[in-house]
Amino acid sequence: MNKKMKKILEAMKAYTAFQRAVWIACMTIPRGQTRSYKWIAERIGRPKAARAVGSALGKNPFAPLVPCHRVIKSDGNIGGFSAPGGLKTKRSLLNLEAKQPRSKAI
Repeated sequence: MNKKMKKILEAMKAYTAFQRAVWIACMTIPRGQTRSYKWIAERIGRPKAARAVGSALGKNPFAPLVPCHRVIKSDGNIGGFSAPGGLKTKRSLLNLEAKQPRSKAI
């Protein structure tokens, strides 16, 4: 784990256990891929908490290192994005990553 990731994990201690779990699960999504809010909810052991996952991602202060733009709705729709630029930025990030070769995980 690099120094930047260690700093982020340390800074996450100021947030709720639920938020930390969501953000850490989000960090496992490979570049160029997406997962659903439901997938994260299931991954953290809270299968009925997809909406709460969306709320936690909306409060993510660690983007893009915690890549909340990679999380979409279960039906394939893009979902929300609270960062500057909103959904236009989310689409741009997803399109950019889809065109880049995948790098090794952090």
